[in-house]
Amino acid sequence: MDKLTEYPKLIQRILTEYVELSKRHPNPDIETFLIVDEAKANYIWMNLGWQNGERIAGMTVYVRIRDGKFWIEEDWTENGIATDLIREGVPKEDIVLAFHEPKMRQYTEFAVAS
Repeated sequence: MDKLTEYPKLIQRILTEYVELSKRHPNPDIETFLIVDEAKANYIWMNLGWQNGERIAGMTVYVRIRDGKFWIEEDWTENGIATDLIREGVPKEDIVLAFHEPKMRQYTEFAVAS
């Protein structure tokens, strides 16, 4: 797998599928969308709006591609984006669970860093 061309396509496809799935049961007051910065390899699934008088502005998932690896910065999905990446053939050593403190990453099954 050519990481430079395939990794961006892969994460964009996975996150697009999640966003489309969440739109099947929409909340009319909350907008769900995908922000893609291809030049800097940032991919954000975002929710924005109002619910019960409270402002909703949050990332469900934030992944960036850095040094040929997926850096999962934020992930509020049930099974984890890493699970989807592995299912698609991405080796665990190409996935960094960046939401874990750097010294704790050694205890995961995934990459420690770059």
